[in-house]
Amino acid sequence: MKLFFLCIVLLISFKSIAQNTHANGAQKKAQQKIVDDYVHNCAKNYSFYQMNELQECLDEGLRKDPTIAYLWQQKAMPLFKMKKYEAGMVFCDKAVENDPYKWLSYRAYIKCVFAKTYREAIIDFEKCKEMIGNSYEMDHTYNFYIALSYLQLNEFSTAEAIFETDIAEQIEQQGEAHHLNLFYYGITLYEQNKWEQAIEEFDKAISQYENFSDAKVYKAFCLGRIGQEKRANDLLLEAKTDAKNGYTINEDNMIHEVYPYKVKW
Repeated sequence: MKLFFLCIVLLISFKSIAQNTHANGAQKKAQQKIVDDYVHNCAKNYSFYQMNELQECLDEGLRKDPTIAYLWQQKAMPLFKMKKYEAGMVFCDKAVENDPYKWLSYRAYIKCVFAKTYREAIIDFEKCKEMIGNSYEMDHTYNFYIALSYLQLNEFSTAEAIFETDIAEQIEQQGEAHHLNLFYYGITLYEQNKWEQAIEEFDKAISQYENFSDAKVYKAFCLGRIGQEKRANDLLLEAKTDAKNGYTINEDNMIHEVYPYKVKW
């Protein structure tokens, strides 16, 4: 008798799982149709200079299903590009609310690079690390952005320690660290008057990106501080040529935001 009831319970459980799987599949299909209709076939017909039309497309989709996190993120993104950070963050928060695993690191990135609310960025990235470890957003680790945020808060020794750890992990995992990690690590040393150590890191960044004008400028500043004015002046001239030819910090969103310590000529 006990075996009979166990079999009945298992049968009901398997049936429930199958029904839920089917329901989830149907829901995803319905949501994808909404995304296709109101993002790909509507909103993407407009630039963020046509904000009203773009937003109306997305609002129509959200009226169909307000739980689709991607639609909320798409509402936020053009506002960020127009530097309307607070307005955009309202929608970005809704994206995170509906799908934190997908959009929390994106919100943290926006806070760090766009809105420049660094302490809030650190909080979000630390939450991301708790959820999935030190993963990546926009080609850089969460620890990269955490360290960059501390650098921008003038907490140089904290930023230095995090960059140092992150670089060591990248070298262990990939054989080398990203040149921008090396550059900003060098900046943390530069800000603490550790001229020779900073030069070493700028040299490492330049060895990967040989026309990296910004790294050459800060290296030149360090050389000047240790009495090598001739080398410093020659390097500044070289950096100016590189910058004129477009060799600077080369992140995708540079067209919308200036990254910290980018040299203005």
